[in-house]
Amino acid sequence: QVQLVESGGGLVQAGGSLRLSCAASRSIFLFNAMGWYRQAPGNQRELVARITSGGSTNYADSVKDRFTISRDNAKNTVYLQMNSLKAEDTAVYYCNADLRGVGSWGQGTQVTVSS
Repeated sequence: QVQLVESGGGLVQAGGSLRLSCAASRSIFLFNAMGWYRQAPGNQRELVARITSGGSTNYADSVKDRFTISRDNAKNTVYLQMNSLKAEDTAVYYCNADLRGVGSWGQGTQVTVSS
């Protein structure tokens, strides 16, 4: 089991940037992949970005070229750099740790983008 704590959310104007952080209570190198998901009111939770233990990344089409996921194994932390934010990026963002198909979740951090 792992505890995940997200931070860095907030209110930002459209076109602005935020960096989310996800601090894990144990080594993230142990996990097959770490990811960021988001859920807007009335919508299902969706994948935003994912990074494997080997460093491979994949992104939702809606955030490609705007968001960047990265990891610092020494700090047990995963980041999501979000640039050129749009109103439709408004959601609660959750960190996920995937260990052989079993996921652990953080409590989420709210991102609100004003247009």
